[in-house]
Amino acid sequence: MPAIQVADTLILPRLAAVLPESVERGVVKIAPGRAGLEGAGFPVYRGFAGLSVQDIDPFLMLDQLGPVLNGPFETKGAPWHPHRGFETVTYVLDGEIAHHDSHGGGGIIGDGDTQWMTAGAGILHDEVPTDKVLNNGGWQHGIQLWVNLPKTLKFSAPRYQGISANKLTLTTSHDGGALVRIIAGDIAAHSGPGSTHTPIAIAHVTLAPGAQLVVPWNPEFNAMVYMLLGGATVGSQRHVLPPHHVALFGAGGHLVVTATDQTADFLLLGGLPIREPVVQYGPFVMNTQDEIQQAFRDYESGLLGTIPTLKG
Repeated sequence: MPAIQVADTLILPRLAAVLPESVERGVVKIAPGRAGLEGAGFPVYRGFAGLSVQDIDPFLMLDQLGPVLNGPFETKGAPWHPHRGFETVTYVLDGEIAHHDSHGGGGIIGDGDTQWMTAGAGILHDEVPTDKVLNNGGWQHGIQLWVNLPKTLKFSAPRYQGISANKLTLTTSHDGGALVRIIAGDIAAHSGPGSTHTPIAIAHVTLAPGAQLVVPWNPEFNAMVYMLLGGATVGSQRHVLPPHHVALFGAGGHLVVTATDQTADFLLLGGLPIREPVVQYGPFVMNTQDEIQQAFRDYESGLLGTIPTLKG
């Protein structure tokens, strides 16, 4: 699992300590992901399948792709399609993906890179294997998050952020047992590089066997841990969290995650709930059914953009 690695985590800055008066956030629910297909037919785990829209607000969806080893010409992507009303965040742990969009954004993201696309008022984009990956195959592992936008920002101008692995904020726990890669938001006095419309926090954590992560968490945010690989328990009660499962935490000021006898890779996620109606139909997420119908009309009329002519 390449992502971005650090040979000696002890050289990294430490996460802020939990205050003595902080109350641990208890585990409210542990839910399994659900296997499905996405794009042109590649397999994913729907990480939030067992949680409600209210549980995950302001997030909308989490898909984990892989890890899977593809042979030549086996790698599939997501051909051109529209979006409106939210943001997509694609984080690559292994492999590489090419992105193009109708607003001029795009590029190739590889091990440890992130692409952050604000669909806002509307955009067309694709996410496809590079020529190298298509021709040679190889390992592919990544996640995509959908982040909702409040009603006041649904029609924001589209934008694209390419966040290279070396831009992530790298921190560790008090004992150096964790590598915490902060992609966006503020976590324990450290900030990630992602620029967000909706207040959220996203980090990818690698926890050494037997190590424990105790991390302060914004009390106004909800809190989730999604297990990518390996094994861990959550909370002081040591609830088992297998791969492709998500833990939802209740109120409080800090989280506790403990690795089992193997390395644990997981996502730390949370945000400030928007608490507005969510109406989703395919690639559009709005507040009303009328707005969904208008999105389809606008797409069919070409108002969400046109597919650019790609060079080469």
